[in-house]
Amino acid sequence: MARWLRPLVGALLLLEGAAALSFLHHRYEELVQALFRVQSQCPYVTRIYSIGRSVEGRHLYVLEFSDYPGIHEPLEPEFKYVGNMHGNEVLGRELLLQLSEFLCEEYRRGNERITRLIHDTRIHIMPSMNPDGYEVAAKQGPDSNGYLTGRNNANGVDLNRNFPDLNTLMYYSREISGPNHHIPLPDNWKSQVEPETLAVIQWISSYNFVLSANLHGGAVVANYPYDKSQDQRFRSHRRTVNTPTPDDKLFQKLAKTYSYAHSWMHRGWNCGDYFADGITNGASWYSLSKGMQDFNYLYTNCFEITLELSCNKFPPEEDLERQWMANREALVAFIEEVHQGIKGMVSDENNNGIAGAVISVQGISHDITSGDMGDYFRLLLPGTYTVTASAEGYQPLTVTTTVGPAAPSLVHFQLKQEVARKPAERKASGTRMNNKALQKKVVPRATRWGTQK
Repeated sequence: MARWLRPLVGALLLLEGAAALSFLHHRYEELVQALFRVQSQCPYVTRIYSIGRSVEGRHLYVLEFSDYPGIHEPLEPEFKYVGNMHGNEVLGRELLLQLSEFLCEEYRRGNERITRLIHDTRIHIMPSMNPDGYEVAAKQGPDSNGYLTGRNNANGVDLNRNFPDLNTLMYYSREISGPNHHIPLPDNWKSQVEPETLAVIQWISSYNFVLSANLHGGAVVANYPYDKSQDQRFRSHRRTVNTPTPDDKLFQKLAKTYSYAHSWMHRGWNCGDYFADGITNGASWYSLSKGMQDFNYLYTNCFEITLELSCNKFPPEEDLERQWMANREALVAFIEEVHQGIKGMVSDENNNGIAGAVISVQGISHDITSGDMGDYFRLLLPGTYTVTASAEGYQPLTVTTTVGPAAPSLVHFQLKQEVARKPAERKASGTRMNNKALQKKVVPRATRWGTQK
């Protein structure tokens, strides 16, 4: 199907649900009321939970959509949207409230596409990561809002410059053939982050998220990792160096899915900037340290992109409906992207799930790990891959599989325990492993799971 036809076809599959929505800016209390209203209208497929509080004590609420709210179902991927990370970039906040109402309403109306999406995906929606900053920006309003007013949290910290800097560790590690995935956090990391950042890190460590997007404003483009360039020597001026991840082609496809489903992002010319296909590598645009999307990729199994959605960071209310209609299909289509690549169970010979098993794809130097139940999700483009599952105490298993353009391929791994060896053999093997680790200097942790941006 021609790429330009996909958004049209997808939009036709979505029933016209905009009439029931209210296009208003929501202060904190109104945001909370809107979330609980959705939960009361769709009680059997939604759940509200808080991941923590902001500096000023406001809850960081998440609305979950699932056919079994509060429960991770094996082989059902976890997806998240995060909005309003910068308090004065408010369109994402309002779009996620609109999306929440839309998913609920369309589910109630029996929309097959939305029903299938909720039944097959566990969707987590956080409209505001920075409710304190939003309140500062909202007091100014859309007409007199300064470019930076309310951007930071109540402590004056930019939350998208506040995550542990794993890029620097990864670039050093890469030079000595070390890992660029599941990189351990510094020992003192908790003392270096804000309450909102701490809450998000603990959140993404507790759920095996597979795909994510965080919503910003000030430009119109889909931005993908890496955000930070390896070359940081030029600090006196803006340095732009394309810095791809091992999954660069996949990230480009994810970004294009959103941009081409959006009404005008894919055209390229927006806000005085031009981005081919409406997408950009983050570091190619400008280098950013301690950002959230790179952190997701380097610390967890989650592939995250950043969506810049409006030239005006605080658009007037009369523009909200137009923005919703421009983003509605893209928001739904991007969630559907979580269903691609391969997925399966990693188990032992007694069919017990193995948590923390490492899934490696030959030719792509970025591994993911299985979740608590032993299920794993590896996003991949269509093609044929050689995949290995390994876990401590088990013999690794390698298979070759073909990924199609539609649903993910189901690839299970049943690992056999390592054959017990004599003490002398174990000691010799352990010595070789230790020497290898010492040579690399960086040892991957054993995980439980495995305009400015």
